[in-house]
Amino acid sequence: MKALFWILSVIVLAVGLAALALRANTGYVQIVWPPHRIEVSLVLAAVTLLAGLVLTYLGVRLIAAMVAMPRQVREYRAARKKRQGIEALGEALREFFSGRFARAEKAATTAIELSDQPGLAAMLAARAAHELRAPQRRNGYLARGAAVLPEGALMKVVTEADLLLKERRAADALAALGAMPQKHTAGLRLELKALQLAREWERSLPVIDQLEKRKVYDAAQARELRARAWIEHLKKRGGADVAALDEAWRKVPDALKLDARVARAAAQGYIALNAGHRAALLIERALDQAWDSELAALYAECDGGDAVKRIEHAERWLAAQPRDAGLLATLGRLCARQSLWGKAQSYLDASLSVEPTLEAHLAAARLNEQLNDHEAAQKHYRAALELALTRLKPATG
Repeated sequence: MKALFWILSVIVLAVGLAALALRANTGYVQIVWPPHRIEVSLVLAAVTLLAGLVLTYLGVRLIAAMVAMPRQVREYRAARKKRQGIEALGEALREFFSGRFARAEKAATTAIELSDQPGLAAMLAARAAHELRAPQRRNGYLARGAAVLPEGALMKVVTEADLLLKERRAADALAALGAMPQKHTAGLRLELKALQLAREWERSLPVIDQLEKRKVYDAAQARELRARAWIEHLKKRGGADVAALDEAWRKVPDALKLDARVARAAAQGYIALNAGHRAALLIERALDQAWDSELAALYAECDGGDAVKRIEHAERWLAAQPRDAGLLATLGRLCARQSLWGKAQSYLDASLSVEPTLEAHLAAARLNEQLNDHEAAQKHYRAALELALTRLKPATG
């Protein structure tokens, strides 16, 4: 509009200057169109010509504006829609992170229609619907997002897997993550969580390695995760057969075989499979490297093999751990098994003096029954019952 004003001003100024220049001129212009002849003054002809040019220019501009009007309307509407979409997406994000999920879903739904990022808006709407416990709406948003996002888009895969894991659908989450062309850190973390939930402990080990390389976990955290994975894997294999447990134990890294928790899981598996002699060997190896009272207490559960040698081995440990209640109770039980009643009584009394445990009282009760001291046996049974009830209180209280 400002440009048009300046053009008209220049034209008017030009006409004025032309009029002043031709004012003193008495010439004329003759136009012949047989059989007609028209004569006008030079000034009038100049003014008419300029006026015609002005009208022609204005007409062309008007036609151009009319032609361009539909395009300009479309551009205006598109710009307004984009602005509204950006505002709706921003509102959805604010409401979602403010915990107002219903408002977030409503704003995200608007953003799906108006925003130039409908995939992002659909994923946000799906998360909001999930928080509102509306699985049908959530699945609908996921489907809408999948329709506009490229195949295997990280945003879609991560969102879908995360929501499935929150429903504890580990197998479905793993299937969703399988569509990811290349695992990134967030995807690997979700995969580890899914594998743990699915109890696929052996498959989780390479994922832990990758997360450690990416500095998600430090060495200590990664070691704890590996230890837990091997413990659960050994427990799982321990419910099968000795051959399966042997195979699993061979795969355990040497450093973790000396971890008391890992060794305890394997030993319990062997004991449950009536392979106590194997459990005894791995317990001995682990305790010779690092002491663990719970593992020492488990040593008495290992049936089979040379019990006398086990007593001698345990007594060597006792020289370094003279006040370990678990080890003293283990020695008492091993000696009772060999009918060494005096030593068994001495070891069990020593264990109870250090720490009165349920296991030690039960062992002492059985020992006194074998010695026909029923009154002492009943005393230990009552003490064991009291300890058992004490253990149950936190669970029932």
